[in-house]
Amino acid sequence: MRGRLKAAPVPLAAPPAFDRWLNGPAAAPVAVALSGGGDSLALLHLAKAWADRADRRLTALTVDHGLNPASAGWTRFAAERAGRLGVPHRTLVWQGAKPATGLPAAARAARHALLADAARAEGAAVILMGHTADDLMEAAAMRGAGASAPSPRVWSPSPAWPEGRGVFLLRPLLTYRRAELRELLALLGETWIEDPANDDPRFARTLARRRLAARGATAPTVVEAVAPWPGLGDVRAGLAGEFAIPRHRLGAPDTETRRALGALATCAAGTARAPAAAQLERITARLAADEDFAASLAGARIEARGGAVLICREAGERVRQALQPAPLPPGESVFDGRFEITSSATDRQISFLAGHAARLPLDQRRRLATVPAAARGALPAIISPGGDITCPLLTESGLTESGLTESGLADTNPACIRRLTFARLCATLGGAEDEASFWRVAKLTPGP
Repeated sequence: MRGRLKAAPVPLAAPPAFDRWLNGPAAAPVAVALSGGGDSLALLHLAKAWADRADRRLTALTVDHGLNPASAGWTRFAAERAGRLGVPHRTLVWQGAKPATGLPAAARAARHALLADAARAEGAAVILMGHTADDLMEAAAMRGAGASAPSPRVWSPSPAWPEGRGVFLLRPLLTYRRAELRELLALLGETWIEDPANDDPRFARTLARRRLAARGATAPTVVEAVAPWPGLGDVRAGLAGEFAIPRHRLGAPDTETRRALGALATCAAGTARAPAAAQLERITARLAADEDFAASLAGARIEARGGAVLICREAGERVRQALQPAPLPPGESVFDGRFEITSSATDRQISFLAGHAARLPLDQRRRLATVPAAARGALPAIISPGGDITCPLLTESGLTESGLTESGLADTNPACIRRLTFARLCATLGGAEDEASFWRVAKLTPGP
């Protein structure tokens, strides 16, 4: 476990994916998910070689799931290996009770959320992941056995929400086999961790790995990124984070349209779970039939009238259950999965605007009239200690290009809001083609 690096390491050539996708601001670090296993350790070495040449900083992040008595030692090993390469390291711990069933999926979700939170805290927009061609093969085998196991892409948005806002994942090793990476580590004089969970027959991935080893398999084709949706340029995002789009862009009841409609609904609603396939099929069929209707989908409301479609947060039961004001935390927080709020106040509350609109200042009530009626009630409302109501998105100054606006509260306690819906939609539907474009998308939000 404590092998020594050779005094004269072999020259390392970083995979082409590093230069293809990583072209963001020079000051922004790039995060590396480091478990201490062979794949992630090889990734760290290759990333360090690239970073030294590209003059970029790295930060290594290790998640301790607490599922094995040896996990603390594994984390120390990962931290030591990062230190040997001069890469700053952070340990992230999965706290709380662990589920009795569905443990791999829960651990994966917790890992992505912890990594995304830590990356954003470090100022990184990209996390490098050590998935290999073997992971692609195992995912395909699991699907063949009836399990739900999507194949990882080279470039994709973080699946965690809202923790993963502003964060992409880059998997530069998907064309490499695990054996190749371990050969590289051996040349470097490295050792690595072998997690016994990788050979636990209770897990579907272990069984898939054994089947592949028994019969042999060919690595499937690598999918670099989601194909950009052609209709993305026709989407208009409004003040409430709602989307307006010409009906013809959603008029074909095919797989691509269902994918786009699901993303539009999920992003407008601020939810994390994808819509049910049957619901998507029904609604895309109604859109294709030029029917005028209103329907709910994954927490979103869809209104189709003539040649236009409005998709906004469903201001129904979910809003009614959350009408009670809650304390607005100082610093950065996310409201309803749709708005990032930054506040220096310690005595404000936040609620949905439903039931409070009549108490808005006159200028904000006038601007509220420009928001589609279906989207108004789900706007955020900030409540002062004296009971005054303001909606930062409705102030006269409006949104800046970064999506931020002053709240109109006391100058010493301003609150700013950034809409998350459009940047998330762009990331989901292939509108961020590399690190640089994602930085631009994350900072620009089209106005109404």
